[in-house]
This record gives sequence, structure tokens and C-alpha cells, in this order.
Amino acid sequence: MFSTLRPQITTLLSQTDSSVEERLQALCEFLKKELETYNWVGFYFRNGDREELKLGPYAGAPTDHTIIPFGKGICGQVAVSNENFVVPDVQAQDNYIACSISVQSEIVVPLFLKGENIGQIDIDSDTPDAFTKEDERFLEFVNNEVAKIMV
Repeated sequence: MFSTLRPQITTLLSQTDSSVEERLQALCEFLKKELETYNWVGFYFRNGDREELKLGPYAGAPTDHTIIPFGKGICGQVAVSNENFVVPDVQAQDNYIACSISVQSEIVVPLFLKGENIGQIDIDSDTPDAFTKEDERFLEFVNNEVAKIMV
């Protein structure tokens, strides 16, 4: 499944007639539409020199969490750890920020540019234990492709 999406993502992100923001928005919408368990797809980016993340393009229900301090919630923890974070059951996480009562699981994968963590892709699912190692590898690929247009 992921193998058929990869070339489509590369093509989508290479549309230089659209802004980076427009391409990221299109990517979020594409992933949400194509992957049944991806119920909310969004990017958070480091907010300048501040120790916080700022919500970027996303697809899914609106969220009040437009600014997330480093260390807070799953996204904030990834901003500090620089490592993927897969949460099979969000109810079991002490440091979880609930965006929607329907969310059951979450995956956050950091986005690196020139070795620096500049943000992350965040996926929420209404399905328990929705994410596998294949999802991690796929989202790492997505972020590598995104990094190419962030220069």
C-alpha cells in the first residue's frame, strides 16, 4: 500500500507552481484521504527561536492546540527527544494532550532539515493501535521528501 503512495507524494510535493504551505496542505489532505486510519494529519514546526511548536498545515477536525511547549504532550516530547513516538493507546499516556475524544492512537515523526529538528508530522487515529513499523518508515520517507522543499 505505502509503495504506491510514495511516487504520488513525490509528485505532489514537486509542484513548484504551489507554495510550500499549499503543498503541505495538499499532502495532509492526501494522506488523510488515502489512509483509512489517518483521521487527523498535520505538521507542527518550531516557532522561531522559542521552545515551542506552532501548528502548520493540517487536515482533520480543528484543534485548539496551535502552540505546544517543548516537552508537553507527544509532539512536545518529540521536539525534545528527536525520535519517533508511537502511542498505541493515548489513554495510557500520562503526558498526552487530548485533541479529540475519538482519538485512540497517535504517531509523531520528527522532521529534520540539515540535521536539525525543525518540526514533525503528527497523525491521530480513531483506531486503537493503528500504527506499525511500516507507518514509521513511510512517515520518515514523507518527512524526507518534505525536507527537500523546505530549503
